[in-house]
Amino acid sequence: MADKVLDAKGLNCPLPILRAKKTLKEVPSGGTLEVLATDPGSVADFAAFCRSTGNELLESSSADGVYRFLIKHTG
Repeated sequence: MADKVLDAKGLNCPLPILRAKKTLKEVPSGGTLEVLATDPGSVADFAAFCRSTGNELLESSSADGVYRFLIKHTG
């Protein structure tokens, strides 16, 4: 179970990334953020976001048009 869940469904790039960046500040270091999104571009966006911020993308999956990302806050 993630420490925090962000529902970014219905939002288009770059809003899911911007909301995730803001929400990660509320997650303790070592904690996890689960993000739910419907924008297909979010798959590449979250991979790039984690690479550039140093956070760890633990999981990335999709089902029924919803993309799920589990990010470990390393900061």
